[in-house]
Amino acid sequence: MKLWSGRFRKETDALVNDFNSSIQFDARLYREDIEGSMAHAAMLSRQGIISAGDAEKILAGLTGILADIEAGNIEFSADNEDIHMNIETILTQRIGEAGKRLHTARSRNDQVAVDFRLYLKRQIGEIRAELLHFQQVLLDQAKQHTETVMPGYTHLQRAQPITFAQHLLAYANMFCRDVTRMEDCMARMNECPLGSCALAGTTYPIDRFATAAELGFDRPMNNSLDGVSDRDYAIEFLSDMSILMMHMSRLAEETILWCSWEFKFIDLDDAYSTGSSIMPQKKNPDVAELVRGKTGRVYGALMSLLTTMKSLPLAYNKDMQEDKEGVFDAIDTVKMCIPVFAGMIETMTVHPENMRAAANRGFINATDCADYLTKKGMPFRDAYTTVGNLVYYCQENGKTLEDLSLEELQKISPLFEQDVYEALRMENCAMNRASFGGPAKTETERQIGVIESFLKERADEA
Repeated sequence: MKLWSGRFRKETDALVNDFNSSIQFDARLYREDIEGSMAHAAMLSRQGIISAGDAEKILAGLTGILADIEAGNIEFSADNEDIHMNIETILTQRIGEAGKRLHTARSRNDQVAVDFRLYLKRQIGEIRAELLHFQQVLLDQAKQHTETVMPGYTHLQRAQPITFAQHLLAYANMFCRDVTRMEDCMARMNECPLGSCALAGTTYPIDRFATAAELGFDRPMNNSLDGVSDRDYAIEFLSDMSILMMHMSRLAEETILWCSWEFKFIDLDDAYSTGSSIMPQKKNPDVAELVRGKTGRVYGALMSLLTTMKSLPLAYNKDMQEDKEGVFDAIDTVKMCIPVFAGMIETMTVHPENMRAAANRGFINATDCADYLTKKGMPFRDAYTTVGNLVYYCQENGKTLEDLSLEELQKISPLFEQDVYEALRMENCAMNRASFGGPAKTETERQIGVIESFLKERADEA
């Protein structure tokens, strides 16, 4: 018999029972459901709403159920619809009448809301820890390549000389924002809906502040309607995960390019590559490709939940049962992608000589050449045109800017002198870019220090 069967005179149709059930996916909320129920039972006892003896039986029963679930000794039933009713049914079977008193001054509406928030808080902590480790991997690689010159790109065309350290640090900075977005999300979701009941609160003298504090929330939610109908925190979480996956997908795309024969800036370790079933020479960057591909799954979860919530009237609607599967899949996807990607980056072999060779082609020191003329007194726009003519001349004659003789250079402008060759040297082009945030060694070392401080602050908080 279902816990809500009093109003009904017919058994639920089998198809409806299966269609309505969520236990197949919300079973993963068992720990949070039990934690919420224990806090609720303790509060009911303190407030004199249930007896101390009943509360003791409930707490002991829930402790035993938690242990049995984690030992694999409990099988949930679709007849009980969801994790909440499964646990309450098992509790009542074990402790009798006292178990029936647990749901006093509570609804499944506020019960699932508190479970979901508790679960997401825990998951954010775990994802954040993985991402902080990934940032450390990027820093460790960057420290080794503060003088490794490579071409920087715009439009996927060689643009200006940078260092591999600066390129990796760009992603480390993106991940800093991802970490703080998760922290902001955590702060906003850290309000407790328990006690909102179905939608209108309760006539019992409950203490919502006590249950909020016991469950680790900053405060109870301010409005009971909002408490049961809000899923902003899940949408914000999925948005944060989508941005994080977008960042990883961009790095994945570059990793795929870098390990191709056309670039050959890096080699991926055999442990993070796969082969072909027919082409024996192949070494495929499947980890990076899968991260790039799985990004769409996380985007899909975000769009799905936004669509589910877009026209729901207050308060709770059964549509909101659709909030969990996408979130769970996004969590599983992100938690799978970060550590395997970190391992791939940590074990890759970098080829500085190939990066340097690529920097020699594409006239990426053309801006430095224009800056040289500007510093000699020529207006920048005139210098821009002059160097454009030089590049055209080089292309016509199969030369680079560094290959041109001083005589050839001075035919274009008498401002060129012998020191132009130092200005055009790729290492100098990169190292002289010492403006804040630039690729100069002094600047990348400063950037590394900033991110190390960011990581240390969070390690100290842990």
